[in-house]
Amino acid sequence: MIDLHNHMLPGIDDGAIDLAAALAMARIAVADGVHAVACTPHIYPGLYENTARGIRAAVASLQAELDRSGIPLRLLTGADVHLVPDLATGIRTGRVPTVAGSRYLLLEPPHHVAPPRFEQSVFDLLVAGYVPVITHPERLTWVRDHYAVFRRLAQGGAWIQLTAGSIEGQFGREAKYWSERMLDEGIVHIVASDAHDPERRPPRLAAACASAARRIGDEAAQHLVVTRPQGIVDDVAPERLPAIAERSTLREPAALWRGLKTCHDFLIGRRP
Repeated sequence: MIDLHNHMLPGIDDGAIDLAAALAMARIAVADGVHAVACTPHIYPGLYENTARGIRAAVASLQAELDRSGIPLRLLTGADVHLVPDLATGIRTGRVPTVAGSRYLLLEPPHHVAPPRFEQSVFDLLVAGYVPVITHPERLTWVRDHYAVFRRLAQGGAWIQLTAGSIEGQFGREAKYWSERMLDEGIVHIVASDAHDPERRPPRLAAACASAARRIGDEAAQHLVVTRPQGIVDDVAPERLPAIAERSTLREPAALWRGLKTCHDFLIGRRP
């Protein structure tokens, strides 16, 4: 398996706090069946001022430590990029890294506010020749009111990446619901760990892959963690990789969401 979203680099952002934590994360990933990891620290102006050059240097340094420790894990360069004006220019000039130098870019939307012109900005990146991989939409607080946007983006050429822990319920019932709905409706391209540390958010994929297989079948689940991630590493054009088969919804999702929200509000003492 290949993990394309991992905050393993020590001391760069809110991921591994030191080398010991990074090495522990690497060992967990290998034990879970992962053989390659994209190190993807945030690029968030004003908070995490990372650049492609600095990330490459940190990846090379950590790879050397893995090799010295005998940990058989290949590290790749990447970043979890926030949407900023003229992002395509930053990519083109080499300041903002894509995943393994490919045409694929991890794009992290804001967690709590739908950004203005988000859909148009993603399509602008597509027109510029890049494939935005939208990270963890199932965990966004605004996904309920903008779910159709993610369906349109997936249909229009952007890719959708779920966090493995969301499928397993580690981010709560709402994230689990949206991740399962996206899998059921066939708009998910990749599952990745979004790992941050060895204990609270470790780099594990196998359990989520098994859960996904129970919903969409073994072959489709393997495409989420092996085939398409390898295609990204090899910079294969998306049309040459296995397509996701869009599925019709078997239950009325809006009604189900309302039921979940009503139950949630009741349990924490709020009026629905």
